[in-house]
Amino acid sequence: MSDAVSALGGVSFDGIARIEECGLQGMITLRGDLSDQALAAAVTRATGQKKLPEANRARVAGESGVCWMSPDELLLLVPYEEVGGRLEALVAALKDSHALAVNVSDARAVFRVTGDAAREVLAKLAPVDLSRDAFQPGRFRRTRLAQVPAAFWMEEDESFRIVCFRSVADYVFKLLKVAAQPGSKVGVL
Repeated sequence: MSDAVSALGGVSFDGIARIEECGLQGMITLRGDLSDQALAAAVTRATGQKKLPEANRARVAGESGVCWMSPDELLLLVPYEEVGGRLEALVAALKDSHALAVNVSDARAVFRVTGDAAREVLAKLAPVDLSRDAFQPGRFRRTRLAQVPAAFWMEEDESFRIVCFRSVADYVFKLLKVAAQPGSKVGVL
C-alpha cells in the first residue's frame, strides 16, 4: 500500500494573503435526518462537537469538527489517521437509522487563506457577501470558486479554510494565487 499524500504536497504562496495547502484531513460525508437524536449522538462521538451546526455554519476545532452542507448532509472532519475507525463506529451507531456515511478524505483537498486581505481574495472568486457584517467566524458556505464547486468557512477573523475536489486542487491553488497577487488589493472589504 502506498503512503497517503496531499494533493499538492503542501504548497504555499505569500501575496496580499497567505495561501497554503493544509495537508491530509479526514473527512466523512454523512447524509441522513439531522433531527435524529441517534445521528446527533454519533456525530458528537465521532467529532467531539457537542451539538450539530445550524444551517450555513461550521463547528470546527483543529482537525475535528462538523460542517453543515445541506438540510440532510454534514461534513465531518476528523484526524486523517483516525478516519477509518471513526467511520466504522459511526456506521455501527447508525445501523438502525436511515443514513449514509462515506470516507471522502482522499477525494478532497483543503486550503487555508489567511491575512488581512483574506476576505478580498475569496470575494474575487466566489459570489458570496464576505463583508464583516455578513460573514463571521463559524460561517460556512457551499458555493463555487470561479468554475469549480467548493466549500469554505471562516475559522477566525482573517482566516478561511477551503475544501474542494482533489481533482481540481491545482486549479484552485492557482486561482487563489492570482487573487492574492501582490498589488491586487481592492480595499473594499
